[in-house]
Amino acid sequence: MTQLERPVTTLFMLMSVDGKISTGASDSLDVDKDYPKIPGLREGLHQYYEIEQTTDLWSFNTGRVQAKMGVNEKPFPEKTPVSFVLLDNHHLNENGVRWFCTKSKQFVLITSNAAHPAFRVMEPNLHILFQKEFSLRNALISLRKDFGCERLTVQSGGTVNGLFLREKLLDYIDIVVAPVLAGGKDTPTLIDGPSLMSEEELSGLGILHLIDCTVLDDSYLRLKYRVLS
Repeated sequence: MTQLERPVTTLFMLMSVDGKISTGASDSLDVDKDYPKIPGLREGLHQYYEIEQTTDLWSFNTGRVQAKMGVNEKPFPEKTPVSFVLLDNHHLNENGVRWFCTKSKQFVLITSNAAHPAFRVMEPNLHILFQKEFSLRNALISLRKDFGCERLTVQSGGTVNGLFLREKLLDYIDIVVAPVLAGGKDTPTLIDGPSLMSEEELSGLGILHLIDCTVLDDSYLRLKYRVLS
């Protein structure tokens, strides 16, 4: 697969200095909910959200992350110009699906669950990409070919981020680093999933070239890399 067959991808995330993308191992803990409460973090947090507003108009996430953020119970939001792509088998309910239909310009749901609640939703901007056997590569090819997605911002959880990395489907990394250490071996990190186990697997490492390093206010930092391999 050449890059032209799929969207150019950028992993955009907020993480702690030790690489954690959550404040702990429980689903009740979340940086979007917790950082605004913490002196020393809340003051500079707005910079991340301001940068987020400048990212690609196609955004990739997972149902698990979005369910954790409460979309299954939230009232419907206002329409945005962003098209959302969600990978989900069982975390979203019908309200969560409709929430994204309301928010999205186009909403593409990738699932291997033939009984997913999305099949009961009839909205003109909902597109279900059903895969009996999940293939991230094929999903990305379809996003470009069938929906015209040329650039995609990835904001999924550590496990799916790891899948992008191991399958060499990341082109750029754009990280905002918060001035905090979270710790904990079970706290989600930027890249989770199976670890490398032998020297033969070292080709799975993501080698990066630094494009830009910006010192933000309140001890926040922004790092931008191009993925070399």
